[in-house]
Amino acid sequence: MPLNRRAFLESSAAVGAGIALTAGVAAPAEAHGGTRPRPAKRYSFTVMGTTDLHGNVFNWDYFTDKEFDDKAHNDVGLAKISTLVNQVRAAKGEGNTLLIDAGDTIQGTQLSYYYAKVDPITKAGGPVHPMAQAMNAIGYDAAALGNHEFNYGIPVLRKFQDQCDFPLLGANALDAKTLRPAFPPYSMHCLRTPHGRDVKVAVLGLTNPGIAIWDKANVTGQMVFPGLEEQAAKWVPKLRSMGADVVIVSAHSGSSGLSSYGDQLPYIENAAGLVAEQVPGIDAILVGHAHTEIPEYKVTNKETGKDVVLSEPLKWGQRLTLFDFDLVWVKGRWTVEKVGAQVLNSNAVAEDPEITALLSDEHKKVVEYVNQVIGTCTAAMTTADAPWKDEPIIDLINVVQAETVRAALAGGQYGNLPVVSQASCFSRTARIPAGQVTIRDAAGLYVFENTLEARLMTGAQLKDYLEYSARYYVQTPADAPVDTAKLTNANATPDYNYDAVSGLTYEIDIAKPAGARIVNLSFEGKPIDPAAQFVFAVNNYRANGGGAFPHVAAAPKLWANSDEIRNTIIQWVQAKGTVDPAQFASVGWKLTRDGVPVF
Repeated sequence: MPLNRRAFLESSAAVGAGIALTAGVAAPAEAHGGTRPRPAKRYSFTVMGTTDLHGNVFNWDYFTDKEFDDKAHNDVGLAKISTLVNQVRAAKGEGNTLLIDAGDTIQGTQLSYYYAKVDPITKAGGPVHPMAQAMNAIGYDAAALGNHEFNYGIPVLRKFQDQCDFPLLGANALDAKTLRPAFPPYSMHCLRTPHGRDVKVAVLGLTNPGIAIWDKANVTGQMVFPGLEEQAAKWVPKLRSMGADVVIVSAHSGSSGLSSYGDQLPYIENAAGLVAEQVPGIDAILVGHAHTEIPEYKVTNKETGKDVVLSEPLKWGQRLTLFDFDLVWVKGRWTVEKVGAQVLNSNAVAEDPEITALLSDEHKKVVEYVNQVIGTCTAAMTTADAPWKDEPIIDLINVVQAETVRAALAGGQYGNLPVVSQASCFSRTARIPAGQVTIRDAAGLYVFENTLEARLMTGAQLKDYLEYSARYYVQTPADAPVDTAKLTNANATPDYNYDAVSGLTYEIDIAKPAGARIVNLSFEGKPIDPAAQFVFAVNNYRANGGGAFPHVAAAPKLWANSDEIRNTIIQWVQAKGTVDPAQFASVGWKLTRDGVPVF
């Protein structure tokens, strides 16, 4: 008997998790007057949703090799989500529920990386991806494609698709030649009511147009990704004409209406709110991509004046969204009378033992893999202060990248040009310990599947690049106190969109406005020549336009590597045997105010 059809927990457990025990059929209204009117036919059902699972099955942090925890004591993983799902199904009735996801499923942990790269699902007779196993067992009904689904290439994604018992939806993921959907645009689900009139629920899947930039190497010439609003406007009327009583959109797109890639694409990155506002006929939207928690957010559709309910559960399986629908039978069809949304916290429940048992062998293999020793380090390094100080641990990334590019270009046309390198602080909790260094230490430092490129840049372009990066800091007058908790992430700029550049020396004057902060920019002790040429070692995300940094996406590509930067770091440490920060660490940049160092 498959796990998604196993016996569910008792209703008392659902009450303990804070789930309302709403019956599938609403009670008839009281009669008024002398005759009892025929009660309206009513039906209630619940759609559960997750998003941005990023390879999390267990409540485990493979980078620290211990149970996951954060300041808010959140928990992660599908094993926790499974327990919540079981409780909701027990409370509502399994036939009165659906379970969907809004994308970014197969990238993010070493568990997902292992089965894409180390023991890949694409090899002959290869394994079934742990995320497919878990989601099949829990009983997902549909999932939208996320942008990170494309990180490992289309063959891995297609194999994962084959292994899923539910459809991967992407109405705006089109074949580049035919412009027809490359994945199912939607799925249709019939819920049986006690009234002999089924409810048809359509789930429309939309993914992120930014895939065309972020995974350019994997999708160019194969797929194109038009805007969410455009494709929703095309498909929602079709779904209604096909008899859909309820239309739900699962969108791997935030709700802010903004794009991290600026005007590089004519399509909005975070367009879920615009879809709700512009496209009539949508009842609810499961939002993804932004890694924020939105229990319930209502957007009024401009054409109909009706509210569309949006909800985004927190990433990695930390929350489960519940959309509760109340329907009434009016004029020969089901009509949505009310929609509400809430989120459940996965830290309130235990992991589902059936899910953890199902994947215990895979988990053990990955734990053994990440704990392999690759070398030693003479001193501990951390990223705790890296967002505001030039720290050795970020210098490590840059020296590896610069040496790799320098070796690749040696003896060629550009072999004598100076090499500079960019790196970001992806995690403020990464550390390389003194003593033995393991794969998980390197993986924790570089958590994304980025690859390395070399681009040709001028001194003037590099200054523009640094000015753009320096927008990350909150403008702070020279006489004002400095609070590091409030110093960074100006205008919601994430840590991964702040770059430190090695090989140059410069100051960032945070007392000055954005755009005029880079001072004393020099190379080899002399002011930088605006016309001088440099080789820029840069990750493919940035080189392809991620973050909308100036010049780099249009700069000539001199070289590119297909291996992840993380693996390049691992191989560098293995070759060195011992990592000594004293051999490569230097203070190339610092924060100042009117020439006075902040720290």
